[in-house]
Amino acid sequence: MLAERYSGGVSPRRVPCYVGGGWYEPAKGLVQLQDEIRRRLDEGYRTMKIKVGGVPIPDDLGRVEAALRVVRGSDHLAVDANAGFDRERALAYAAAPAPYRLRWFEEPTDPLGYAVLAEVAATYDSPIGTGENLFSTQDVENLVAFGGLRPDRDILQIDVPQSYGIVQFSRTLAMLEARGWRRQSIFPHGGNQMTLAIVGGFGLGGCEAYPDVFGVFAGFAEDAKVADGMLELPERPGIGFEGQNALYAVMKELAGQD
Repeated sequence: MLAERYSGGVSPRRVPCYVGGGWYEPAKGLVQLQDEIRRRLDEGYRTMKIKVGGVPIPDDLGRVEAALRVVRGSDHLAVDANAGFDRERALAYAAAPAPYRLRWFEEPTDPLGYAVLAEVAATYDSPIGTGENLFSTQDVENLVAFGGLRPDRDILQIDVPQSYGIVQFSRTLAMLEARGWRRQSIFPHGGNQMTLAIVGGFGLGGCEAYPDVFGVFAGFAEDAKVADGMLELPERPGIGFEGQNALYAVMKELAGQD
């Protein structure tokens, strides 16, 4: 239905799916980080995102180099700062990992720090990912108007279920396309069944996955399989929550159904 209304009836059978992880944890060193990435590759993922900013820059670069020794190449590794840097640290991080030419550098600044983001974009040639904390069409428009982002390479990560509904997201998408952005540049934040349906229905760039995080409210149907970095869209009607048995049980209880 989404494809018929918003994508000219074109709906892919599979969508790209990358996996987020690489958290900082006690006693988690480089070996454990590499083991985590290997597990995700064995599960069928091809692109991994890890955290940066929780340790000094040289230590984070060691994490990046360790991860690069496991993934297929630098275009299969992204890093995420979770909007935690001030101007000085954001610019320092933009300089340090630049030679690696990573898939993207995510959330280097405060969500509304457009001027600082523009400075980072002016010095960091590889793709930047951002936008997961901005939900209204007006906020996203300000981001692309004043944040120095480049439609030919950067990634927008709008969290669609939080963006005031499907219709309003379609207006945001129309605004972006009018400004030269392609749908393939949008990788929505949120690894869940609802976002998967939206990515497929609108023909967006890809989907996120967060295995083992956020309990029953994250993830996809039990029979969902990732193969060579691609996730097959389900055949179930609607969003397809029925294929997530644990989540479906919770939702039935909340709805008061037996």
